[in-house]
Amino acid sequence: MSDSLLQSHRYGKRAIRLVHVARDGERHFLTDLDVDIALTGDLESTYLTGDNTGVLTTDAQKNTVYAFAKQYGVERIEDFALLLARHFVRSQPTVSRSRVGISQHRWDRITPQHSFVRQDGERRTVAVTHDADETWVVGGLSGLTLLNSTGSEFRGFVKDEYTTLPETTDRIMATSVSANWRYRETAGDFDTWHADIRRALVTGFAETYSRSLQQTLYAMGEKVLNTCPAVVEVRLSLPNQHHIPVDLSHFGLDNPNEVFVATDQPHGLIEGALMREGVPAADPAWW
Repeated sequence: MSDSLLQSHRYGKRAIRLVHVARDGERHFLTDLDVDIALTGDLESTYLTGDNTGVLTTDAQKNTVYAFAKQYGVERIEDFALLLARHFVRSQPTVSRSRVGISQHRWDRITPQHSFVRQDGERRTVAVTHDADETWVVGGLSGLTLLNSTGSEFRGFVKDEYTTLPETTDRIMATSVSANWRYRETAGDFDTWHADIRRALVTGFAETYSRSLQQTLYAMGEKVLNTCPAVVEVRLSLPNQHHIPVDLSHFGLDNPNEVFVATDQPHGLIEGALMREGVPAADPAWW
């Protein structure tokens, strides 16, 4: 007899590619998404015995995304994710919780009508988790690249026998922001909220004289909570994209912080979360 115990489980479909074109006469609106779905509930039997009678196929999950895009359109990714997450719980007796994550590629208009150029860096994201008790809407963004060419230092740190990094009172601070935030409500003007939060992140970065990227992270999160009442919690992941001054002394030249080499790897990674006082924490497994 086995002493194994199925501790947790979920299944779904990842990287569902969806491009939706909404036509308003000659003027078109383009939405380009990657959709991830994860479902859990009374599904232990398929893991333990291979009984699939309660399993909604991942192919059907994918097809639901396409059918809903046609039936309901894709105006805002938060609303689309809410629609899908609630559908899977309501329509499937064996599913008690669903999580729908969406990442949106940015396209900018070339002409007022139907020509676009894709911006491959920054993405807008959302993850909706829904069950019988509550619904969480976690907005976000990734690939927001920020740089301060001065106004940053790093000194006074621990120095052990392996430390070679010199202290500096003037350095480039650069990072590619990944941020997630939990909304207070499950309905509202998500477009405006997203724009306000993005602005707060950028402003918090730009306005902070930084003694560490950790300090900058806190200032950015604090700016979001102080200026965006729709948000109750924010989580940030900031890689430290190092810019190292080039030694030009071999050529008889000085380099007063003007010429740098940018390095991608290895890099420091600073992460942290801020929450409003008195707000119940969300289940961390479903962020």
